[in-house]
Amino acid sequence: MASGPVPIVNTKDYAVFMTTLSVRFRDDETYARLRERAGASSISGLAERLIAEGLRMDTHPGVVFRDGPAGRRAALTAGPDVWEIVAVVRDQRGGAQHRVAAAAELLGLSSAQVQVAVRYYADFTEEIDGLVTSNQEAADRELARWENEQRLLTS
Repeated sequence: MASGPVPIVNTKDYAVFMTTLSVRFRDDETYARLRERAGASSISGLAERLIAEGLRMDTHPGVVFRDGPAGRRAALTAGPDVWEIVAVVRDQRGGAQHRVAAAAELLGLSSAQVQVAVRYYADFTEEIDGLVTSNQEAADRELARWENEQRLLTS
C-alpha cells in the first residue's frame, strides 16, 4: 500500500520528506534473496536501487547496470558502458546518422546499439556527462603522470 510523503527529519527550520511504499512478497524466497543480497546494507536501499534500475531498463531495452571502478553505471547488455559510447559519438563530425554510424564502426557495435546508448543519454544526460567528465579527468591525470615519468627517464 502506498502512502504519501512522510517527514523523516523535522526541525524548526525545515522538514525532509520521503515517500514510502509497503511491499508484500508472495514468494518468501524472493524476499530472502533480497535480504541476502543486501547483506549489511539496507534492504530498502537495495530495493529502491533495483526498482529504479529496473524501470530504466524497462524504458531502455538493451541497457543493463554494472558495478566497476567508476561505480554502478549503465551499459549495453553486450557492450561497453553508455558513457563510453557517448564520448565516441561526441568526437565524431557530421550529421546524426553519420556520427552514429562512425561511432558504431569504431566501437565494433551496430548502429542500433549506439542508438540505444544515445536514447539513454537523452534521458539521463547529467549522469552520463558526469561519467564522461570523470573519465577525462582521470585520463588527463594519468597522461600528466606518464609525461613526468618520461621527463625523468629521458633527461
